[in-house]
Amino acid sequence: MKTLYVNRHAKSSWDHPDLADFDRPLNNRGLKDAPKMGKRLLNRNEGIQLFVSSSANRAITTSRLMAKEAGYPLDRIEEIREIYHASARTLLELVNDFDDKYNKIIMFGHNPGFTDLTENLTGEYLGNMPTCAICKIEFNVDSWKEVSFESGLLKFFDYPKKDA
Repeated sequence: MKTLYVNRHAKSSWDHPDLADFDRPLNNRGLKDAPKMGKRLLNRNEGIQLFVSSSANRAITTSRLMAKEAGYPLDRIEEIREIYHASARTLLELVNDFDDKYNKIIMFGHNPGFTDLTENLTGEYLGNMPTCAICKIEFNVDSWKEVSFESGLLKFFDYPKKDA
């Protein structure tokens, strides 16, 4: 059994139009939502073994804030630049390359790719993953290489404003 957690970055700031998109930071809401979702992850006791993140500022910041709250070592977060604005197909290829020694991996990144990936993996319609949303997807496989579109089961879809 393999479990993938697809986590969109928290709300980013548009206060500095001169900044490249890749470098945009989180805004105040994002800085509050990421730790909140990290605490929810901790309370779910998911036992995530690996955090991987887009290296874009807003995604890596989200992963660090959530890791801190979830008790995951910040120095063990893996950055994968290719996650940045990747298509669902490219994201699937990255998932297929994950090390099989990990059964539970969380990946931080961006829309529209993350919504498309989740919908394609599960066959479920989400419409849009809000900022800082997290989806848990289970796969009845022994290797990440076996993960394919419509092979996963959506176990939960959570986001900061849910049950608020």
